Amino acid sequence: MSDIVEYERRITAALTKISERLNAGGASASTADTSALEAALESERTVNAQLEERVRAIKTKQEEKMAQLEKRVATLQSGYGQLEGDVSRLKGVNEQLRESIHALRETNQSNVGEPHLINKSMLVELEALRAVHTSDRHEMDSLLGELNQIIGEEA
Repeated sequence: MSDIVEYERRITAALTKISERLNAGGASASTADTSALEAALESERTVNAQLEERVRAIKTKQEEKMAQLEKRVATLQSGYGQLEGDVSRLKGVNEQLRESIHALRETNQSNVGEPHLINKSMLVELEALRAVHTSDRHEMDSLLGELNQIIGEEA
């Protein structure tokens, strides 16, 4: 960016110099001086055009990178939302499991076997296992998505 400022300064100086020579000498300015100044001006215009093109290319690249990062953030937020839901579900299922186990202990202490409590406990435990499996699956999908993005960027 400091190159742009320097080139702008040079262009302004060249234009000022041309203007001064034209005003000072009017029609008596030599053709060689005018040609040299026009060549210098054209050279500066070319350099300026090249710099403008570089700036456009950098800006485009930055916009593309920003879009990629925004997309990545959105993906991560979505995955994070799923994981939060999974954790919440796990907490609920674990609480049910604790209650069921507590009821089974009380029943076993009184030497009264309650088959429906055993069935209920097994169903809650099965639900807990499913919740853990779902949570693990979402976490694995999230990790694989990140790895695929990293691999895609390096390729």
